[in-house]
Amino acid sequence: MLSVVDTSDITAVQCEVNSAFASVFPQGDSSFIARSFGWYEQLFRGKYPGYQAIDARYHDFEHTLQGTLCLARLLRGRHFAGIQPLLTPRIFELGLLAILMHDTGYLKRSDDLKGTGAKYTLTHVRRSVEFAQILLSEKGFSAEDIQAVQNMIRCTGVNVNLNTIPFASECEKVTGFALGTSDLLGQMAAADYVDKLPALYLEFKEASEFKETDVTPTVMFLNADDLIRKTPGFWKGYVWPKMNQDFGGLYQFLADPYPDGPNAYLHAIEVNLARLSRLSATEK
Repeated sequence: MLSVVDTSDITAVQCEVNSAFASVFPQGDSSFIARSFGWYEQLFRGKYPGYQAIDARYHDFEHTLQGTLCLARLLRGRHFAGIQPLLTPRIFELGLLAILMHDTGYLKRSDDLKGTGAKYTLTHVRRSVEFAQILLSEKGFSAEDIQAVQNMIRCTGVNVNLNTIPFASECEKVTGFALGTSDLLGQMAAADYVDKLPALYLEFKEASEFKETDVTPTVMFLNADDLIRKTPGFWKGYVWPKMNQDFGGLYQFLADPYPDGPNAYLHAIEVNLARLSRLSATEK
């Protein structure tokens, strides 16, 4: 079974990611992992010049670490399953950068004093892609590497047409799909997922009231209870089909051992969905 990792502890997550990378690429440059996590902590703790610390209550510091841990485990599982094409150390590194940066679109500039970063919910993927260009150019990454990271980030868009993303290779596409899968699984499998849904509702509400955007806001839920009632349907009608059809069932590589072992992420989601069903029944 997968080990239990405290996703509120960046050091614990970094150690697990480093272990996954080292097991797949024993000759790889493990210092890249440390640098990437260092950049992430700088960004989200408010230590990057011109930007504030993350203040979104659902898409917070831990949210990204949950997805990051899931991605490292998924890529490790796929590698040891021997599925072609085998991923390279570089594509693993770029995937790590992409998952660590996929919600930078929620960050506010230092002079942005109105509301929280949740107001950018509708445009955060685009903003994350733009921020990746800024940061990675500053760090000296090539245009090809930056494009790869941006393509992977685009995979997290709710309504994105994956066929329009200009992946440069099959490895890049697989890693992008793995990132999209991990973003969904990491949060929905979290032990506090149900408890944080009211915070997610408040993010949606703030985004719907934010007028300074070129995206037409919509009110998706009446209140937090409405979001809780509809979340099982979100899993059944959106997440499950997307993971199986659009993302090619990559979640299966989280089975430990592969292919017939238990999938800790799916089990945790089942527990959360059962709790949501009980909460909805109590309200009736």
